[in-house]
Amino acid sequence: MNFFKKAYYRTFQTVFKLALPFLPYRKPKIIDSVKGIPDVLKKKKCNSVLIITDAGIMKLGLMERLENALNKSEIKFFIYDKTVANPTTTNVEEALEIYDSNGCQALIGFGGGSSMDCAKAVGIRVAKPKKTLAQVKGILKVHTKLPLLIAIPTTAGTGSETTLAAVITDAETRHKYAINDFPLIPKYAVLDPKVTLSLPPSLTATTGMDALTHAVEAYIGRSTTYGTRKDSTMAVELIFGNLDTAYAKGSDITARKNMLKAAFYAGCAFTKSYVGYIHAVAHTLGGEYNVPHGFANAVIMPYVLESYGATIHKKLHKLAVAAGIADKETSVEQAANTFIQAIKDMNARYGIPTTIKGIQEEDIPKLAAYAAKEANPLYPVPVLMTAKELEEFYYDVMEKTEE
Repeated sequence: MNFFKKAYYRTFQTVFKLALPFLPYRKPKIIDSVKGIPDVLKKKKCNSVLIITDAGIMKLGLMERLENALNKSEIKFFIYDKTVANPTTTNVEEALEIYDSNGCQALIGFGGGSSMDCAKAVGIRVAKPKKTLAQVKGILKVHTKLPLLIAIPTTAGTGSETTLAAVITDAETRHKYAINDFPLIPKYAVLDPKVTLSLPPSLTATTGMDALTHAVEAYIGRSTTYGTRKDSTMAVELIFGNLDTAYAKGSDITARKNMLKAAFYAGCAFTKSYVGYIHAVAHTLGGEYNVPHGFANAVIMPYVLESYGATIHKKLHKLAVAAGIADKETSVEQAANTFIQAIKDMNARYGIPTTIKGIQEEDIPKLAAYAAKEANPLYPVPVLMTAKELEEFYYDVMEKTEE
């Protein structure tokens, strides 16, 4: 990367970091159970709500407690359950039609990051009916207050219940893009471990690794604050202390609750301090091939961390101490390598491979260009990389064929 581009990117990032104390970040108010939602809706004078979820949530019966609570309080609700793994513009428009035609006044995103992102996007379309989502992609283009938005994560990983971001896939081009603005932060986050109990081990693992990616990328970036570093280390400590239990014994309510907390803290951290190239690459794989986001992050993370080299060793040392896999006396390099190896070992324990099926070599230049455009200059990564340099990560994770 040439000197002038580097200088521009770092200047852009520095300006954003200096502006952090003056920007309207906020943490959602926490509700401990879905049973507390009717009281919030009544307080806000909302008597008709659209719940956005997916078919899997409906099939598992996770919605039943919320439906009972709303029915008991005589609050009308309507359900859109066609959200896909990487929510599309079609999902948003279908849900918007239900919202408008039934006079809804509030939105509930119930599920993983996809359902919550879809709910955020519907909120944007309600608030700005004359704008397409593509017209507000990027940074700070929404401006307008959204309808009351409540997020109920059923996976402990995406952090979407805390963030100012919604990631949407264009239904026609398959291009995946992020919309970032403060009105997208949900007003309330419902951290109810009971809705996560039936999450299968594979999803428990990949969403947990998603949360770990958020915490790590937020911590190793160059725009951290005391608060985001604290949130990141708390998330890492909780993930290393609870993910194995949640994976092996999904009925463990304490582990589930702690993983929801970890995802929340990690979400708070990256909302302010951003993510990095792991996410940028993962987003392109999700958009092009529908690769689940947490899974992609888990596979890509060790490769990207290793590529940063010594620039992140001191920070990984501190995360390794927080994780309980190194102590303060351990050498910086050894602790950093131990931390990266621990991530590889976790992936192996959870059956997450080192490669991703379906990546086509001819697509790599296009995907790397998308990743570079997403990340530069917004993400304050430890080491700046060009699209050409990012191509290497696609080759790293591309499934190798036998000669």
